[in-house]
Amino acid sequence: MPLHWKLVIDSTNAPALADFWAAALEYEVEDPTPLVEQLLAAGHLPEDAVVEHRGRRTFRGYAAIRHPEDPYDATSGVGHGRRLLFQDVPERKSGKNRLHLDVHGGPGGLDDLVTRLETLGATRVREVDKGPAGHWWVMQDPEGNEFCAT
Repeated sequence: MPLHWKLVIDSTNAPALADFWAAALEYEVEDPTPLVEQLLAAGHLPEDAVVEHRGRRTFRGYAAIRHPEDPYDATSGVGHGRRLLFQDVPERKSGKNRLHLDVHGGPGGLDDLVTRLETLGATRVREVDKGPAGHWWVMQDPEGNEFCAT
């Protein structure tokens, strides 16, 4: 039986980075508001463990996104499929990623994809053209994590 997994990405502002990646991948930001409110009401969660972001109550230092077509738990908002979790850490990114995402463009092609990602806050690092083996842009998200637009 295959295991469930999620990709966890360290950040300095989890909700903002989740917003970027949700827009970039056309995913949905998870909404744990019902679970947070349930835990607060039961006294299982202190108020300082919660923040509000875009009208949603969420756990301080965490935010997640999920594919809009995948199943999810209605109470917690947690996706049961393709999912990215962002967690705040005290240190900033240093060095090259050892793992990265490749974002594949749609019908508009690579130029349209790169332009759209830039309007969301990504930056171009360098263009790579390997001819028949592929053509892509190495880019960085708003916190400097490398990814490829192809």
